[in-house]
Amino acid sequence: MGAVGLLYVGAVLFLNGLMLLGKVEPRAAGIFNLFVGALQVVTPTLLIVFSPGDPAVLLNASGLYLFGFTYLYVGINLLGGFDSTGVGYFSLFVAIMALGYSYANFQLLGDPGFGVIWLYWSFLWTLFFVLLGLKRTQITRYTGWVAAIQGWVTAAIPAFMILTGSWRTTALFAVILAVFGLVVFAVLWPLTRHGEPAGETSEAQGTTGTHRFHRT
Repeated sequence: MGAVGLLYVGAVLFLNGLMLLGKVEPRAAGIFNLFVGALQVVTPTLLIVFSPGDPAVLLNASGLYLFGFTYLYVGINLLGGFDSTGVGYFSLFVAIMALGYSYANFQLLGDPGFGVIWLYWSFLWTLFFVLLGLKRTQITRYTGWVAAIQGWVTAAIPAFMILTGSWRTTALFAVILAVFGLVVFAVLWPLTRHGEPAGETSEAQGTTGTHRFHRT
């Protein structure tokens, strides 16, 4: 069931990335954030209820709430037009906790692939913190591209592989995944720096992956 939720995490990250890139209207994205957020709260709750004595299940389920609460918060912010600061600082909390879940996957669960994926998520949620909490709007396009790419690389594709029984995580796979992320996100940085608004010329309102600009 966790893989089902992960599949839709991929969808909402992709959608939110497109919203940051100006391809999706924020309120329309807000509705889908509520759907996925609710799913990511119900899913871990069911996992905990039906496997109360399995530490690995409990550990994985606890991580899903980080996503569920993020997307519920995002959806409410978008639909209500609230300031983005709360979502931004919650994203900082998620980014820090993701480092712990990465360590757990490497050292406790024996899944180096997801150890790297949690590092991806820590990086992305750090960008959300900078963009939404600190209102550094000049990284909007970069964050949008990172979110859209991670929607596929860290969530949709791994989830589909798990659902079809083809997920095989190895140290070599983890290294390849890490190198891919380092190269792609480094190359994206200079490519997305043109045409961004300066941080002091626009007010960021929105969410993790959902953002509006009001020119002053």
